[in-house]
This record gives sequence, C-alpha cells and structure tokens, in this order.
Amino acid sequence: MNTKVFKMPAMKDSNIVKIAVEMAQQVPQLIEFNQKQPLAAIIQELCNGWGLSDPDQYALQFSENNNQNYITEKNRNEIKNGSVLRLTHSPSTTAHDILQKLNTGTNEEKLHALQKLSKLSTDMTFALEFINKQGLALIISIVEGGKCKGNMLAYSLISFVELMDHGIVSWDILESPFINKVASYVNNQSVTQDAKVVQASLSILENIVLNSSGKYGQVEKEVTFPNLVMHLQSQNPVIQQNAIALINALFLKADNSKRKAIAATLSSKQVRNVILTNVIQSASGQVGAEMAHQLYVLQTLTLGLLEQRMNSKMDPQDQDAHDKIKELRRIAFDTDGTGVPGDIAARKQLGVFAKDYKKLGFKYDINPALDFTETPPGMLALDCMVYFARNHTENYTKVVLENSCRADEHECPFGRTSVELVKLLCEVLRIGEAPSEQGQNYHPMFFTHDHPFEEFFCICIILLNKTWKEMRATTEDFVKVFSVVREQITRALVSQPTSLDKFRAKLQVLTYSEITNLWQQERTSREEWESHARPIVELKEQITPEIMELIQQQRLGFLVEGTRFTKYSMRGQRIKDKFWYVRLSPNHKVFHYGDCDEKSVPTLEELPNKLAVVDIKALITGKECPHMKDVRGRKTTHQLAFSLTLDSVEVTSLDFVAPDEQVFDYWTDGINALLGNKMLSKETENDLETLLSMDIKLRLLDAEGVDIPQDPPAIPSDPPNYDFCYELK
Repeated sequence: MNTKVFKMPAMKDSNIVKIAVEMAQQVPQLIEFNQKQPLAAIIQELCNGWGLSDPDQYALQFSENNNQNYITEKNRNEIKNGSVLRLTHSPSTTAHDILQKLNTGTNEEKLHALQKLSKLSTDMTFALEFINKQGLALIISIVEGGKCKGNMLAYSLISFVELMDHGIVSWDILESPFINKVASYVNNQSVTQDAKVVQASLSILENIVLNSSGKYGQVEKEVTFPNLVMHLQSQNPVIQQNAIALINALFLKADNSKRKAIAATLSSKQVRNVILTNVIQSASGQVGAEMAHQLYVLQTLTLGLLEQRMNSKMDPQDQDAHDKIKELRRIAFDTDGTGVPGDIAARKQLGVFAKDYKKLGFKYDINPALDFTETPPGMLALDCMVYFARNHTENYTKVVLENSCRADEHECPFGRTSVELVKLLCEVLRIGEAPSEQGQNYHPMFFTHDHPFEEFFCICIILLNKTWKEMRATTEDFVKVFSVVREQITRALVSQPTSLDKFRAKLQVLTYSEITNLWQQERTSREEWESHARPIVELKEQITPEIMELIQQQRLGFLVEGTRFTKYSMRGQRIKDKFWYVRLSPNHKVFHYGDCDEKSVPTLEELPNKLAVVDIKALITGKECPHMKDVRGRKTTHQLAFSLTLDSVEVTSLDFVAPDEQVFDYWTDGINALLGNKMLSKETENDLETLLSMDIKLRLLDAEGVDIPQDPPAIPSDPPNYDFCYELK
C-alpha cells in the first residue's frame, strides 16, 4: 500500500518583511528584515555586504519623499513589505559633520550644510543629537551674529524653527540679541528681503509670544503693527498667514488695555481695507484652511473685547450710564417733526416726561436702569441702543415713535426687545468664548466697519421691528418672535455675506412668511412617521437592519476616500501648517497614512505608513485619548479627539483630532463598524431617521389617503353558537 505524505506549508513569520536597502554608489541589497532582530545587527550585516567598516557610523533611513526619518526601535514597525530603505551616516555622525562644516567650512560648504540641516531637523532622532552637540546654540549665535544673508540666513532660521518644534528645548532660553535680530528681519521692508526669512522670523516670534513665560513684552516692543500690516500686503500667502498668526498671538497675550489698543489699530479703515483686499478678497479668490482659522481667531478675539461690557451690570452710581438713558429719551421725544428741539418746558408742564420711558419700551419704566442689571447682555445693550440712536437717528426715532403711538396691543417695546436682541447676538456670535483650535468660521462683513457689532445690532433691531409687525405680535408672543428672528439671522450668516449691505439684503428676503415656509418644508420632509402607530413601528423594526447596513457602507466609503487631519503634539497642541492624510484600503483591511500639505489628496501608493485593522485593539474618544490627557481648557479639541490603541510595543496608539463633528462621527462610526461594534454617533441617528422616513414614505405610497390606526383592530370575541354553519349532506 502506497502512502502519500502531505507536508503542511510553513507558517509565514509575520515579523519578517522583504525590503530593499540602497546606498549611494552601491548596488542595492534585497533582504529579509526581521522585526525581532536588533537594528545594530541588521546594519552590521548590510555593512558586511557592502564591505563597510565601522557599522556604528551608519543608520537606516526611510527613502520616501515625504518621510526621510531615521529608523529607530520606536518607528521600525512602520517598515512594511516592499519598503525601500537607505543606509546612510548615523544621526550622530551627520550632526558632527554639519557642525564641523558650519564652524570651519567655506561659505559654499556652510550653505550646503544648512540646507541639509533644514531638512534633517524635522526628524526627532537627528534633532536630539544635534541639540546635544550644542548645535542649537551655534545656530542661535549665527543668527545673532548677523553675518548670514540670503539663503544661508533662511536655512538657519528654518532649521531653528524645526528644531524648536520638537519641544526638546524651552523657548525661554532665547535672549534679547536673538529676539531683536529676528524682529529686525520682520521690520525690514526691503524688496530684496528673502521671503523665507520673513516667514520663519514671523513664525519664531509667534512661538516666543505663545510659548515663553516672559518674552512677550520684548517682542511687542520690537515689532510694530504698521510693519506687520505691511506684511499683510505681501503676495506670499504664507507671509500673510504668519503675520496674522503673530498679530493673534500678541492680541491673545496682551492685557485688557493693550488689547483695546490693538483692536483700535486693527479696526481702523486703513488696516481693515488691507485685510479685506489682500487677504479675504485675495487674487486667488480662496482663503486656505490655516488662513481661515487665523481670521476666525482674530474675529473671535476682537469681538471678545465686548465680553467685559456684556457681563457688567449697571452701577446705580454711574452718572454716564444715566445720561445715556436720558439721551435715548431726548433723541426720541425732544424734537419736533423736523428734528429741531421743541418746547421742552411745555412738555414738562404737561407731565409728558413721566410717560416717555414707558413709550421707549423699558421693562422698568419708572427706573430704566434696572433693565440693564441682567448679564448678559448687561451694559453692552445700552451701548448698542445709544449707538443706534446717535448714528441712525432717523431709523431710531421711526422705530420708537411708530410703536409708542399705536393704539392697539401690537406695539414692539424698543427697550425690552433691544436688551433681548443683544443677548441673542452674543449667543449667535459666541462672544466670551475662547477661540477653538478647529474653528474656521469667520464673517467677512465684520472686517468692513469700525464698529461691526454695533452696526450688526442696528440692522437686526430694524429686522426685529419688521418681523414683529409681519407676525402682528403682542408682548405675549415675545419668545415666538425671537425664535423667528434667530432663524433669520443665523440663516443669513450661513451665506457669509461679504458686507453689511449684503447681510441686510439677505435679511430682506428672509421674511417671516419665508421662514414659516422653510420650516413647513422641513417639517414635511421629516414626515409624520414619528407617530407611534404599531404597523409603522413594526415596519421600522423590519427595515432598520437594512438601513444600518447602508449607513455602514457609506461610512466605510468615507474612510476609503480618506480625510486630511491637522497634526497635534503629544501635549494636545495644534501644530500650525502640519497635516496628515489617512484612508482605508478598498478591501477594508488596512489604513494607509502619511504627511501631506493642506491641499493635496494623496493616493494609497503615496501614503507610506500602514496599519492593519486586525492590529487595532480598541477605539478611544475624548479626554481618555493619550494626546488629550494633558489638555486643559480647550473643550472643542478633546470633543473631536479619538485614538486607536494598538497591539504593539513600539507604537501604542494612532491619535486623531477631527476637523469637525461630522468627520468625527463618520470616522468613529466607520472604525466601530470595522471592529464589529455598534455605530452610536449623532450622525448615525440622524441618517437613520432620514433614511427610515424616506423608505417608509415610499412603502406607504399605495396606502395614501388611508388612515392607519394607532393600534390594529381588536379581534372580535367568539360567537355564542355556530348555528350559522351549514353542513352539506
């Protein structure tokens, strides 16, 4: 009897990957890279293959265009099958070589060394070696010396920025000579000034202001706002962006009095026109993501100056405030039809003054000061009302007199509605909240006027009066009117009008009847399927699994398409102008990721790093994420944070911060689906609701006009006898 012996195929070792290693002037080697083997041993074997001595002088490096970092025990797991590595001089040797050339080399050698340094400084491993060899101190002395010009200076400053970005060294080490020299490059408006020098200098000064403990005063003293405004007129968008970032940093760190001075400078017509013409309405026609964030921060900080007045109650001893209330009454009533003061004495004799505050619509007409004790909006409401009366007198008197002379109950009380409107506007614009790290929603129209919020109020108070009349409202309809007005304002703001006039025109279209029509359409689209009729409920239960499968497919499709994320440090700090892209492979088995710029959409082949879905241990969100544990006071950031914990010793997690809530929900849903968990996000709830509604509408088309009962008809009881039954014989 012949017996066949079958050999089992050898199990593939997951720790071994097949790669290529290249080296200048050498024939590349194809090797099996064992993740369990020490790096030193692998480098020794490679050196033996090429006949190189002193393997300690060499190190492995990634060779992709967007990733040329040195390979260490921490990142070696990023090496995958088919990777191409490079054997090059070790970080220590390279750092020593660069320092030697900077100290004793020719100008050409120094330029080449600085160019190489500017590229290598992005690598943490090299940065540590270079800084430990006093390289950073040398770069600082080169800059302070002031002898470098052109490209040498640009590469020196770029290298400095990259070395400091790792957080190895505190920004407090910098002394006055260095800060003064960098500031001089910002203040230099020469046409021949290298753009890269200006970019790096602006970035350095921004970091000094934000990250040092006591250097703000010196930067603020050395850099003048006129020079920063000049940089906003640059044709280079990065210089514009860095200039606004520095302005924001100075604004953020300034005390209240200096903030007001900065705001006064920024709100001047000349500066506003520069921002509007050169930045917002730039020749490219588009504002990049980072610039949009900086404009949002600038707008938030500027409007934030209103917080103090918003949270200030009226002081009974404040004579200026009492005079303003009297001025409101005087402008409204102490003029005749031509606007000329009338016979005030005669009015006093008739006792008219006693009724004027009531006609103005104050809640406390005997003592109107009490209307301004609620915070918010506090004294900000009085400021806006006086601004309206002084600067739009005709509209002010029209609004007040139209309502105070009505004989019915439909008058719109100016005082009470103004206080409530200012409170509403503060909520809509989120005045008093710190800028979020993901925010990009700015309003161009606020850069078109010296007093944007007050003008915003003037437009909205006229709108409120108009809507009140359209609704034929009474004081009992106060809440209803304001719900409509809020809707009108928020819908108009969504279109991002470029001027206050365009905002006003948009509001003209959004009448009360238009808002009610929009609400009706939205209610109709939601349909009445929310009803608890049992047949509908049972139908929902039957089709929900199909809908959830459809939502899951959409989420996975979104992950396959990929997303650009902003990079964050391990301390949860946003890294400016640093992005990375992540996308799921079409077979849903591997995540591909890598660095990118703010506009590119890399293909799978261009993303060097991979993460197998099977290696994901769990999904963590919010404050529990590793990169959010040290974050304090930034609510938005940790709400959009999520991490993938991995079954790996070298890299324990992959950390994300989503750009907005929708992207956060889509990614967490998709990852939960891949891990076999339920999708529990708000977006899933909303999508399920919408798709169920559409599906049920389609299924119930044949039953149109038929009233579906809340419960099925009751089964009748048994008859007393069955005599009606006929038997055939």
